[in-house]
Amino acid sequence: MSNIRITKQFSFETGHALYGYDGKCRNVHGHSYKLSVTVIGTPISETSHVKFGMVIDFSDLKKIVKTEIVDVFDHATVFNKNTPHVELAKELSDRGHNVLLVDYQPTSEMMVIDFADKIKRHLPQNITLHSLKLQETDSSFAEWYASDNK
Repeated sequence: MSNIRITKQFSFETGHALYGYDGKCRNVHGHSYKLSVTVIGTPISETSHVKFGMVIDFSDLKKIVKTEIVDVFDHATVFNKNTPHVELAKELSDRGHNVLLVDYQPTSEMMVIDFADKIKRHLPQNITLHSLKLQETDSSFAEWYASDNK
């Protein structure tokens, strides 16, 4: 049977700041992110299987991405924990804000790498993460492809 790619799209709001950056993004600001997750696999061929004809149930893929990415990053502010932003992060956190400290500069490029690692860990064995597209604005996005990362 043929391999088929399926894609599910998600959206979430996240704030961040890029420490040491030489432009406006060094300031705390936010984006309405759009994440497209594409997986590849063979549709289930057992006629008695409840998911007959599916590569993966869209609701199962949604559960993975929602749990690992959307529920974590939505309405959070992300800072690189290896920068002086940790002081700001502590202040915000102490005031009840949802703050994430990560091991990387929270650019779209680095976030999409992080997201790929998180999603891959939870996919069924017969399903492969094909690609991710993380759109930061209407005209700016970062893409991750499995074929580029072998």
